[in-house]
Amino acid sequence: MTALAPDERSESVRELPSAQDVDRELRNASPREVIAKALQMVGREHLALVSSFGSESAALLKVMAEVDPTIPVIFLDTGWLFEETLSYRDTLIERLGLRDVRSIKPLEQTLSREDPERALWFSDPDACCRIRKVEPLSRALAPFHAWINGRKRFQGGVRADIPVVEEDGARLKFNPFANVSREQIESIYKSSKLPPHPLVAKGFLSVGCMPCTSRAKAGEDVRAGRWRGTAKTECGIHTHKPS
Repeated sequence: MTALAPDERSESVRELPSAQDVDRELRNASPREVIAKALQMVGREHLALVSSFGSESAALLKVMAEVDPTIPVIFLDTGWLFEETLSYRDTLIERLGLRDVRSIKPLEQTLSREDPERALWFSDPDACCRIRKVEPLSRALAPFHAWINGRKRFQGGVRADIPVVEEDGARLKFNPFANVSREQIESIYKSSKLPPHPLVAKGFLSVGCMPCTSRAKAGEDVRAGRWRGTAKTECGIHTHKPS
């Protein structure tokens, strides 16, 4: 894996077609077609896929690898991840032949200043997500004109109405699995013989950081175990609006 230098910055984001126009074109496209179109539009050096290597991540990574395994993959190593997630990341890198996975960490000076006791997740989970995920991702995406993520409409909440392509500041954000069902995800795992995340068998249907992830109960929503007992449903990387 390669680490991204904290001060790495991109050239100015080139002019891109409107997200609405691209979304209209790709509204009924397959995930593979969406990723191929994104690659064609901006080129490999300006396209990244962001993955948590969580409970459903292997399906998107598999499709991406079939299109081009050298597309950069950004992995946010928050410092609070399960060891099983780190191990799963390494397993999928080898299994899928991913060529450019970039492990991005929060800045040490930021952690020392804002979370010296490592208890921010308890007192202010939004602030914890900001310094461990939102800010690192903003830094990591600096060289790119567009990015790919794995959100699906069936996950509900603010994800229920996501388009296939949307604006993200000056960038385009591609949601190739927006239309995909849970059954289709399972089919990709089965047909490709993808290994499941180790924590799925233990009842973790959506896996994030250790302090804010719990098992889901029978009949609960897939993401019910995230930030349980709070009104929080998103870490912020998809709700923060870049300037």
